[in-house]
Amino acid sequence: MNLKAMVQIDVLEKPIERIKETCVMMGITEKFDRALPELETFLEGEVAKGETRETRLTYEGLCYLKHIFSRK
Repeated sequence: MNLKAMVQIDVLEKPIERIKETCVMMGITEKFDRALPELETFLEGEVAKGETRETRLTYEGLCYLKHIFSRK
């Protein structure tokens, strides 16, 4: 089992949950569900760069989703 992958999953779990809750409150759950794979890839890249703070990952993830939604 890849220990590094397990760490990334744990680090991303809470930010993704917070982002999902925000999208649910905004009524854009379907958009979130469609964008989730791309969001996960983006956040994994942020973790690979060394970012592990939950609040920062949540903020960056929300900004990234805003960018994704604006181009569609």
